[in-house]
Amino acid sequence: MTDVKQYGPWALIAGGSEGVGAALADQLAADGFHLVLVARRPGPLEETAAAVRRHGGQVRTIAVDLTAPAAVAEIAAATADVEVGLLIHNAGANSHGGRFLDRDLVGFRRVVDLGISAMLALVHRYGQPMRERGRGGILVVGSLAGYVGTSTESVYGGTKAFGRIFVEGLWAELADQGVDVLQLVLGVTRTPAMERAGLDFDLPGLQISEPADVAREGLAALGKGPVHVVSGNEELVARRMDQDRSALVRATEKVMRRLVP
Repeated sequence: MTDVKQYGPWALIAGGSEGVGAALADQLAADGFHLVLVARRPGPLEETAAAVRRHGGQVRTIAVDLTAPAAVAEIAAATADVEVGLLIHNAGANSHGGRFLDRDLVGFRRVVDLGISAMLALVHRYGQPMRERGRGGILVVGSLAGYVGTSTESVYGGTKAFGRIFVEGLWAELADQGVDVLQLVLGVTRTPAMERAGLDFDLPGLQISEPADVAREGLAALGKGPVHVVSGNEELVARRMDQDRSALVRATEKVMRRLVP
């Protein structure tokens, strides 16, 4: 159970309309949080909001593209009258994968804007008041893709690697300020985004996590260190720290081409 008194009363979830974001919203609402749910598509956003309102808390929705220049200012204006004590950045699915030289640069820049620029802006906006209050929490959702490069996920993986290093530094900055910081590293998770990406969930030996389990584990890990790898993926992360990077990249490339045909 996540402590409202420590992190509340409001939690803001960027990427809160489906998958892990929706699962986080449901669990936090059940724990007594009021929610601000941010996502690009109004339909799924309102469906999730309606579902979590059954817990009795207030729920606000903001349908906005986080890559838009004015997006964070719009979110800040919509939350100016409430105390956001828990910020979750779950936005950043690989919306423009593929080989870097074969696809347009504009699409890759959107991946960077979503996974890095928007995340930094939200953390800066809501992290400062948390530090001033001496309490709060910041959770950034990461990925195993941030531990090794592959030919079709080089930009996406790069944003997740940046996120991990940034979160570790922010954790060190705020460790004695009463603000908990965490990157939650996901492996293959049964989410709509991963289904849309065409992942082969039937690949033999594949470790698959469910959104509700990931959300529960991530919230429980908040306050216990800067990085938490979702259970079942620890050995894979350890292998991806191998110093023989050429062999590691080649081996990972073979697996990825089987996972995403």
